[in-house]
Amino acid sequence: MHFAYDERAVTYLGRRDRRLRAVMERLGPLRREVIPDLFAALVHAIVGQQVSMAVQRTLWERVQGALGEVSPARVLAVAPEDLRALGLSGRKVEYVREAAQAVAGGRLDMAALREMDDAAVCAALVSLRGVGLWTAEMLLLFSLQRQDVFSFDDLAIQRGLRMLYRHKLIDRARFERYRRRFSPYGSVASLYLWAVAGGALPELSDPAAETRGRGGAEARRRGGKKARPA
Repeated sequence: MHFAYDERAVTYLGRRDRRLRAVMERLGPLRREVIPDLFAALVHAIVGQQVSMAVQRTLWERVQGALGEVSPARVLAVAPEDLRALGLSGRKVEYVREAAQAVAGGRLDMAALREMDDAAVCAALVSLRGVGLWTAEMLLLFSLQRQDVFSFDDLAIQRGLRMLYRHKLIDRARFERYRRRFSPYGSVASLYLWAVAGGALPELSDPAAETRGRGGAEARRRGGKKARPA
């Protein structure tokens, strides 16, 4: 299953922003996989913390293979050492098991989360150890398929904004202007900015990286000069 959006979102964003419209026209529809089961998506997110996407895929395949159904009951039925044997760190095993206990014990109602607004969902999820705001926002998008997720903490989105709009820095105030511009379809804008950040338009570079490169070159030039004798 992929994140679902329709022509209304594309038309709205195209009217709001000509640069984004050009990107959408050039790249066409984007397909990003989602995990509809919110608990499974939560485990997937924890498994993927601080590892590459390739490693996350490998670990997730192992978890799915070992558990069959990624559910609270199945997680709690597997010994912690067996979860660590799949390649998960001790800390991640703790996070996954504590999330399973919260759901199994009724402290976290996954069905109720689906009826909450975005802010309430994030507040509930970040009450779990190992779940920060960025993780909660990604679950909003890639599990609940909420349409207006635009995460300031996502470095790739910031990079995409710098590349597309030629900014050297995306501070909070500037980010919020873009959030308001793209709302109520921030999630769709996020998909295209991730594509830009990932190199989908090779002619676009990152002004922040260019600035760092020039600064480094200048420092090397200064450092390479011989000191004058006193």
